Amino acid sequence: MKVLNVYLLLVSLCTGVLGQTPAKGPDFDVKDFDKKFEVVQWLVDYDKVAWVTTDVLMKEDKEVLNKLGSEWFCFKDSDGVWNAVYGKLSDSGYDAVLVYAIDSAGKTTKVSKKVDQDFLTRHARALSTARKKLSMSIPANSPRFNQYIRQNTDKTLSVWLLPAFQRDGTAVYGGEAIYTIDAAGEKILNEESYFQANFRGFKSQPPREIWLTYRDLKKPTLGAIFFVWYYKEYFTRIVIDNETSTSSVIKAGEDYIWVHVEKEKETKPKPK
Repeated sequence: MKVLNVYLLLVSLCTGVLGQTPAKGPDFDVKDFDKKFEVVQWLVDYDKVAWVTTDVLMKEDKEVLNKLGSEWFCFKDSDGVWNAVYGKLSDSGYDAVLVYAIDSAGKTTKVSKKVDQDFLTRHARALSTARKKLSMSIPANSPRFNQYIRQNTDKTLSVWLLPAFQRDGTAVYGGEAIYTIDAAGEKILNEESYFQANFRGFKSQPPREIWLTYRDLKKPTLGAIFFVWYYKEYFTRIVIDNETSTSSVIKAGEDYIWVHVEKEKETKPKPK
């Protein structure tokens, strides 16, 4: 599957007629979008690993499941193989109860290999730190969130907390927590979170065109891009509606094309 991007195709939202690119070029921030989309593609891969391994996990004995906490996570090992770890964090560290590996064919296998204990504990602590911060940022009755974590080259940890696909089939947007946490997993070094006044959502049935309202922002957020990419098969079209542009994907055969459309700027009449 290829992913193509169309940035310079400007369409007047008023007339629906193709326009010409201004001499100064488009205002849409291509570099910012590409950087976020690269992360989004990794997050969607991570999510697939979580779903597949969770299905296998639920077949384990209740005695095993009772040993698990909320600090589970996925990672790629040195061989580029996705792994998922399920266990529980305590004051003494992280107890990895189950480890699964997914091969190139998508087969999930329970493995007994040892994973570095420091690596496990730091990841689990970072998830716990992020979850505590999120709980202080949103109401108690908020939608469920999924968690994603990745170690950076300097051993700090990036954590993304994004609204999950709710149990009643609702796709939710309007809030995303993004933290950079220190190597020990205990302190938030940077935050790039975004929350609207309220969470919003759409039932996944029936398939239809939906618009995500982000008119208070000039650029698509990572969470908005994730929503479009994750749910693109559930809806006929998903549009991110920002202040000065819209973004959406269209399917062309087996490929997908991102289309970013700049809104026609209002021109004020010159004073007489």
